[in-house]
Amino acid sequence: MTCLETIRSIFKHLHWANQQILETLQKGEEENKHANNLFSHILHAEKVWFTRLKGKDSSHLPIWAEVTLESCEELVKQNNQNFTAFLSNLTNLELDQFVSYNNSKGTEFHHSIRDILTHVALHGQYHRGQINILLRAADLEPINVDFITFRR
Repeated sequence: MTCLETIRSIFKHLHWANQQILETLQKGEEENKHANNLFSHILHAEKVWFTRLKGKDSSHLPIWAEVTLESCEELVKQNNQNFTAFLSNLTNLELDQFVSYNNSKGTEFHHSIRDILTHVALHGQYHRGQINILLRAADLEPINVDFITFRR
């Protein structure tokens, strides 16, 4: 398996994991506002990074925004479509191309496409773990979003 094939697989997992979180939060009898906000953050960050990968300004996009689960559902769909299309047109050689962008404070950075894609996947998994802690604290069953579970 090439590096690009691995990244594509990781992004399929990312979408699957987002779907698992979304469905669980939608089924909740009581709204878990903090979990919803973390989930919204994951999705908004994915959108910001995709915008940067496309060479566009992301400064107008929120990173933390309280939105409804209906809005999250649309972002899950939109982010998956965007990254799937982006990754389907990407080559192994392009993974090492650098992208220049400004962070939310206006500081300019340059990172490879490979590093950005890795960050997006790890960032989401980190916050999905936090969501699971919140679910457990609310006496709810955590969601198994492990990569190996996805691969099974």
